[in-house]
Amino acid sequence: MQVNIALKQVVDNSYDITIDTLQPIHFDTKVAIVTNPKVAGLHLSYLLSKVTAKELYIITVPDGEEYKNQDSINTILESLFNHKFNRKSMLIAFGGGVIGDMTGFAASIYQRGINFVQIPTTLLSQVDASVGGKTGMNNSYGKNLIGAFHQPKAVLIDPYFLTTLPSREFGAGVAEVVKMAVTFNKEFFEFLETADLNNPDVLQDAIKQAVQTKASVVAQDEKEQGIRAALNYGHTFGHVIENETKYKKYLHGEAVAIGMVMANDTAVKMGLMSESEALRVKKLLEKYSLPTSYTIIETNSFYETFFLDKKSSDASITFILPVGIGGVKITDACEKSIILSVLDTFGAK
Repeated sequence: MQVNIALKQVVDNSYDITIDTLQPIHFDTKVAIVTNPKVAGLHLSYLLSKVTAKELYIITVPDGEEYKNQDSINTILESLFNHKFNRKSMLIAFGGGVIGDMTGFAASIYQRGINFVQIPTTLLSQVDASVGGKTGMNNSYGKNLIGAFHQPKAVLIDPYFLTTLPSREFGAGVAEVVKMAVTFNKEFFEFLETADLNNPDVLQDAIKQAVQTKASVVAQDEKEQGIRAALNYGHTFGHVIENETKYKKYLHGEAVAIGMVMANDTAVKMGLMSESEALRVKKLLEKYSLPTSYTIIETNSFYETFFLDKKSSDASITFILPVGIGGVKITDACEKSIILSVLDTFGAK
C-alpha cells in the first residue's frame, strides 16, 4: 500500500531589498526587535522613531560571535513565549550578521516559523549576511552548523547606520564585497580597485552592486545546491581560522579575507589563477587593512577541521576556488598534497 503526499506547490519567497533612508513603517501585529547593547545604544532611538506596531518589544542578546549560540536563541524564544507571540507576529533583526542569523533562526523555529525583517547595521550584514535567508548559530564543532533557510519578508538597508561603524567592522564588510566581485563580477572588482569606499556615495553604489550580485546568485539557487555555494569563497579556510581562534581574534570578514588568500594560493597551484591576479586581490584586501596572513600551528589538525564544513562529505572536502578574477570553480577534486603544501606556507616558521 502506498499513499502519496503531493507537495508540489511553488512557494514564492520573493522579497524586496531597499537601499535608502529608512522610511516610517507600521506593523499591525506584535513585533520584537532583536538587537545587542552596542547597536541599541547607538541606533535604537532612531529605529523607534521609524517603527511602530500593535505591540512592540525589545529583546537584547550579548554582542559578539561567541554568543551566537543556543543560550542566545533560548533568550529570544523565551521572550516570545512570555509575550505570547503567535504565528502572525514578527521579528526584526537589528544589528550585524550575528543578530541577523540568530533572529532568522529563532523566527524559523518559533511555532514552526514566523516572519522576520532584516534591518542590518554593519557593512558585512548589509551586503551579504542579510540577503539570502541563511540563518543559524554556532556550536563547539564549528560555525553555522545548526540552522535553516528562512527568507526574510524584507531587507531594509539604511547607509546611515554605517556612520558609526568601527574601521575593523567596515573592513570586514569590504571583504565580503571583494568576495562577490572576485567570484562573479570582474568589472565590479576593477571598480573596487580604484574606488574609495570611504566616500558615502561610492560606498552606496558598491553596496548596490554587491547586493545585486548576491541576489542574482540566490535567485538561481536558494538552498545552496549548486552555484550559491560559490559565495563561500574564502569561508572554507576562514571558518577553520575562526574555530581555532574561538571566534575571539578575528571578525568574520577578517577570517574570510585570510581564507581568500589561502584559496587564491590553492588556485594558483592548480593553474586556475595567475600569481599576479592573486596579488591584486591581496592588495585590495590590504587597502582596507584586512589581515592576509595567519600562523597555522598544526597543519594536519587544520586540514581535518575542513571535514566539519557543511559543503564537505565523509570522504572529500569541497573547495571554492577563483578562476582568474570574475570566475569560480566548486570542486572536491583538490589533492590533499596541494592543500597541505598551501597550509605549510602558513605554518609556524
